[in-house]
Amino acid sequence: MKIDNSNTELINKEPQISEFKTIIKDLVSNDNFLALKTKNQHAHNSRFYHCLCVSYYTYYICKKLNLDYISATRGALLHDFYFYDWRNKNVEGQNKLHAFRHPRIALNNALDIFELNKVEQDIILKHMWPLTIIFPRYKESYIVTLVDKYCASYELIKAFKRKIKERRH
Repeated sequence: MKIDNSNTELINKEPQISEFKTIIKDLVSNDNFLALKTKNQHAHNSRFYHCLCVSYYTYYICKKLNLDYISATRGALLHDFYFYDWRNKNVEGQNKLHAFRHPRIALNNALDIFELNKVEQDIILKHMWPLTIIFPRYKESYIVTLVDKYCASYELIKAFKRKIKERRH
């Protein structure tokens, strides 16, 4: 399956893009994070693209609400910072409990490379709430949880529409 990394136009057209890029610059210039461009996330989108979208919408919402938009933006970017393909049924245990396991894996991966504050850590660890039974501690964490679900739904609906269109031709 070909991964689509071309849908970043929404981010490039926004007027506040320079501030957003400054906030995430150290993260997106890291080779480990850039490796997410080769990892499939939802349908035909890379994990890098998914994280970038979640991060940008989080930035925009948290800034409008006068919340800690810097920590929220950075935590959102790292929320799916894992490298395995949970759909791979050939690897024993790979897909079992993925929704419950990957937040801790993403947090550990991020902590191995980056210095994270408590808000960023909470965002990464709790972004799958309510599956991660413990409630998020910060408003920013709830926003990332909702934005992540929105972006994932959008990506899946877009892929579904593409499949329907392909079948008509």
